[in-house]
Amino acid sequence: MSLQALPLPDAELLFDPVWLCAAEADALFAALREGIAWERHRIRLFGREVDSPRLSCWIGDPGAAYTYSRTRFAPHPWPPALAALRGRVSAAAGECFDSVLANLYRDGADGMGWHSDDEPALGPAPVIASLSLGAARRFVLRHRRDQARQLALELPHGSLLVMRGATQRHYRHALPKTARPVGARINLTFRRIVHRPMQERLAGGSG
Repeated sequence: MSLQALPLPDAELLFDPVWLCAAEADALFAALREGIAWERHRIRLFGREVDSPRLSCWIGDPGAAYTYSRTRFAPHPWPPALAALRGRVSAAAGECFDSVLANLYRDGADGMGWHSDDEPALGPAPVIASLSLGAARRFVLRHRRDQARQLALELPHGSLLVMRGATQRHYRHALPKTARPVGARINLTFRRIVHRPMQERLAGGSG
């Protein structure tokens, strides 16, 4: 299959439930589960800092720092498995990605609440390519102003979801926790840092 448009007002979504074949997805999951330096990030929630309900690692090109929930993350180098994949994801999404947030959901007790990937560094209309590996989990989008506009997707092993255009401006999304027994899931959200701090741009030079 190829990426197909999903109907959702005020959003641009493309989805392929089998973007990677099972064998390639299995190998990538195993390589990343053991090869990424997983961290427990601290996030600000309702005015206080708490542990993020998942393990994560910010990976990217030199200078592709990312600020989320008032915390600045310097990028880890691209592991070989992700470096080889980046060009294919970029071609599928029509964006030149320079970074990826890798997330590990260890079981159903890990999840992520309502949020948008709308940090200023990503620009006014970010393209986010989300590759899912491992256990299938439910992903939900909800319109900011009209909560009747919702879309729930099951994101299976090897699936690719691309969110672009005004999606982040109009919608929040979440990965709900679940009490049912589920295995580990790795989610890779490829991004492009559009706006970088002035000191980092100067340090990079023009060469």
